[in-house]
Amino acid sequence: MTTASPARPAATQEQSPWPALWALVIGFFMILVDATIVSVATDSIMVGLRTDLNSVVWVTSAYLLAYVVPLLVTGRLGDQFGPKRIYLTGLIVFTAASALCGFAGTIELLVFARVLQGLGASMMTPQTMAVITRTFPPERRGTAMALWGSIAGVAMLVGPLAGGLLTGSLGWEWIFFINVPVGIIAFIAAWRLVPSLETRRHRFDVPGILLNTVGLFCLTFGVQEGQKHDWGTIAGPISVWSLIISGVLLLAGFLWWQSANKREPLMSLELFKDRNFGLANIAIFTMGFAVTGMGIPLMLYAQKTIGLSTMRSAMLLIPMAFASMLMAPIAGMLTDRMHPRLLAGFGFTGQAVGLWWLGTVMDVDTPVWQVLLPIGLLGFSGSFVWAPLSATATRNLPMHLAGAGSGVYNMTRQVGAVLGSASVGVLMQNRISAHFTPVLDQLGAPPGAASGSYAEATGALPEPLLEPFARAMGESLYLPAAVLVLGFLVVMCFERPTHSGMRARRSVARARRPELHAGALRRDSAPASTARR
Repeated sequence: MTTASPARPAATQEQSPWPALWALVIGFFMILVDATIVSVATDSIMVGLRTDLNSVVWVTSAYLLAYVVPLLVTGRLGDQFGPKRIYLTGLIVFTAASALCGFAGTIELLVFARVLQGLGASMMTPQTMAVITRTFPPERRGTAMALWGSIAGVAMLVGPLAGGLLTGSLGWEWIFFINVPVGIIAFIAAWRLVPSLETRRHRFDVPGILLNTVGLFCLTFGVQEGQKHDWGTIAGPISVWSLIISGVLLLAGFLWWQSANKREPLMSLELFKDRNFGLANIAIFTMGFAVTGMGIPLMLYAQKTIGLSTMRSAMLLIPMAFASMLMAPIAGMLTDRMHPRLLAGFGFTGQAVGLWWLGTVMDVDTPVWQVLLPIGLLGFSGSFVWAPLSATATRNLPMHLAGAGSGVYNMTRQVGAVLGSASVGVLMQNRISAHFTPVLDQLGAPPGAASGSYAEATGALPEPLLEPFARAMGESLYLPAAVLVLGFLVVMCFERPTHSGMRARRSVARARRPELHAGALRRDSAPASTARR
């Protein structure tokens, strides 16, 4: 049961909500950049901290896991204590953890600091969507969500680019140190510009929190450690498959408990009564999986096979970032005018084709320009995914579910990112082992050298391993490409949103020129189930 506190005078009723959104976007952009910024610095961290590929993949996965697990709770915290207060608290935690990441001298300390970063990010993210939903009217919410979604897409592309520039010029530590001044600026902007919104008292679903937290951890840990332990025993009676199965069962138990809990479940299944919300969550899962999963294979290929520096490797993503930023305003404008299935369907098609194309051209003798073409396609088409999905997911939600809905949507995206990072990391190690083994056997290496240790994949590669390594990285991209096909099939089932900007404009046009819109009037008087198809 929820009770609302007395509403404070809403600044957003008298002032434009846009300054508050831009203030929140600074911090939101920063935390999403950190989800992918490590990919280009993977080799530098492996060499600098003298660790292996699996451990460095955990630098990304630990952040994403700590980010995703609390999202349902932090969305509720925003409802109960106010989005502004929770956002600012999370920003302090994130900024302090960023400094700790930069000073980390061991891989263990770096992973721990990334967990703290993820916890801070999980407090910030749901508040951005909640503020949009609660301060923008439905007919303008699509444009605001388009900006939010576009920022998410651009940030995931800019992360590796910024990581390459900072790692190449100042060292990998600076991909974290840069967050400190940005975090201070973001704090001042949010403190001054974000309004204090009314709060609601919530009960907290402790069994749901435990089932969700432990289930996600077991599933992710089992998937990521599977290849390292040859899909067998990890320690004592604990095996890879026991962790994975336990994770799936616990998450199934979580869903059952959410339907059985009649008080106030952690994830209200009422949200999924809206068809578009449910479909958008599946689609954003696939997008998070693909975008996060593609980063490390591409950067390792560029640095180890083509021989590019970290900075020049990052510059491969310039066409992607440029195309995305160029098309983001257009995609945002079209989000309120076109059916979401058309925009998102086009975007997912381009994403799947682009990743598959990129995987096929990643070879030791491939000219750089041939690698840039599919990368540019990914940036161009991605703009038509982020904005339509975020706008379509939340446009029909009632105000009292704003915080819960934003928490679920962001959690789903990050669950995709966590599993994408872990799954592609496993596939990379599998493909490296498969392609290295025959070459190492010919060179007279000890049996199991390729699968027992990945020291061969750190630092410079010997000439005979360049071509097998390139093939391994290219084949790793086929998995996220295949997952994006599921995203395409899902978005083709979208229905027209209830609060469509197209309908609002059509009503205005009808009032001005009624004689030209008689046909439209007859169509709009049709049953809602027909009109929304």
